[in-house]
Amino acid sequence: MAEILLISLAVFLRVVSNPVGNVFQKQITQEGSHPLWVNFLTYLLLSCICLLAFSYVKVGKLGYDFWFYSLLGGIFGALGNGLLVKALQEGNLSILGPINSYKSIVGLIFGFVLLGEIPNIWGIIGIAIIIFGSYLVLDTTEERFTPALLKNKEIQYRIGAMVLTAIEAVFVKKVILASSPAIAFISWCIFGAIFSYFLVFLFRVDQKNQISNLTLNTISKLTFLVVCIGTMQLSTNLVFEKIDVGYALSLFQLSILVSVLLGYRVFQEKDIKKKVIGSAIMIAGSVMIILLKSS
Repeated sequence: MAEILLISLAVFLRVVSNPVGNVFQKQITQEGSHPLWVNFLTYLLLSCICLLAFSYVKVGKLGYDFWFYSLLGGIFGALGNGLLVKALQEGNLSILGPINSYKSIVGLIFGFVLLGEIPNIWGIIGIAIIIFGSYLVLDTTEERFTPALLKNKEIQYRIGAMVLTAIEAVFVKKVILASSPAIAFISWCIFGAIFSYFLVFLFRVDQKNQISNLTLNTISKLTFLVVCIGTMQLSTNLVFEKIDVGYALSLFQLSILVSVLLGYRVFQEKDIKKKVIGSAIMIAGSVMIILLKSS
């Protein structure tokens, strides 16, 4: 019973913290900060917290699998989260949030390929329902639910971020299996900081200008962002320890409804009713995947 309550709490924290963090990411970039810089600062500040708390974490022997998958997770995580912040800079949260429901599909595919987690017929039906719900949400865009939608840069960035972070989730699960949720969280932060800074350097982001643009308002929002992202990843690790990646990602899609509502309340985004209905359908598909996984 205690384990069920712990998992339920972790899922709740993950569902809420992720879209709230997206709000702060969008606000910070709209105030002039470069998406890759925001991504790096988030990882960097989390890494500093991890180093301060490191003495309180029990570290056992870390083998080859830990270091190998930590490296891969850091690469895919830095790339995926960088694209996510870039997408949020200009795109609507109430559109980009629901698109993330496809992450459970990507997670099922890569969970099958890399972890041997096999979806059943209900998982396939759940996927079909998610796609139908996304039709209602994406039909509110100017391009509607057509191939032309893929020409939208924000959609391209979000899809790229979704695929990369879904693959990252599989590597995070591998790291957890080779260590623990706490150690995996520390490695996620540190390797993410390393590779996200590499992206800042590679794309020649003007670091002096970015530092000079930091205001007290931006710093306060960045602080809240770090809390949200830290909560999101740590709760994710706790869930991954107990649940298959594909099914855990399906549970996390409950956050898409939160994204739609936050997009409406914070950024005054339109067509809220159709987006809510489409999101609810997508959630139903995700719930079917998780509840009927053993049927």
